[in-house]
Amino acid sequence: MNTRASFSILLLLCGVSQALFLKEQKLADMLVTEPEDVDITTKILESNNGSTELLIEGDLVFPKTRNAIYCFNNNCLWKKNSNNLVEVPYTVNREFTYNEKKIIENGMMTFHSKTCIRFVPRSSQTDYISIENRDGCYSSLGRTGGQQVLSLNRDGCMYNDLVQHELNHALGFEHEHSRSDRDKYIKINWKFISPDMVEAFQKQNTNNQNTPYDYGSVMHYGRTAFTNQEGKETITPIPDASVEIGQTRGLSNIDILRINKLYGCSI
Repeated sequence: MNTRASFSILLLLCGVSQALFLKEQKLADMLVTEPEDVDITTKILESNNGSTELLIEGDLVFPKTRNAIYCFNNNCLWKKNSNNLVEVPYTVNREFTYNEKKIIENGMMTFHSKTCIRFVPRSSQTDYISIENRDGCYSSLGRTGGQQVLSLNRDGCMYNDLVQHELNHALGFEHEHSRSDRDKYIKINWKFISPDMVEAFQKQNTNNQNTPYDYGSVMHYGRTAFTNQEGKETITPIPDASVEIGQTRGLSNIDILRINKLYGCSI
């Protein structure tokens, strides 16, 4: 084979490799691209529609070992290690692709960089999160003991904000619109809520840690969550009804502050 032929084949192979790389990169971009007008609630509820799991407030697994959803006396918190870091062991089901695993890992990175939480691959720990491709986006509240499933359906939950929302549930955090003092900051429009979803708007006995109500929390549902009439608001911010809620940018600064306060992080 002459030099020109060899060079031509080399160029062809380089072109094929580049095309494959661009195709994979395009796929990865498609996985993380989010429509700006779709709030976090819409994505969660669309994914959880028809789920066989018994869920409360849309994406919380009904507790099987506790009589209530509350995390009393911090008994559902994850433990610190000798380095004063909170280790949360996890496994990721083999069904997830490389790109999907990267989305999950990227969602964990904000916790790692801004809190003392460390999601670590499970070795032999008894208590751990099992991240699985089940029928929706949902999690238990806090550490429940043993294996606890955190579902991230491959077709509807592969977004950074959804990953962080469910991970934050697993750390023990409830929805912002359910906190005990919410009536000072939002109005619940009960007439637009389906009777079978009223429980999703009940106030909880939350530990607010002396932090302000956070309209920008990744844990705040959007305006039309569980609406019984398309376009009608079930949650309206007060006194300024134009305030954004249900954002899709991931953990807010107050979310991060609360994690650090609850777990006694020194960051």
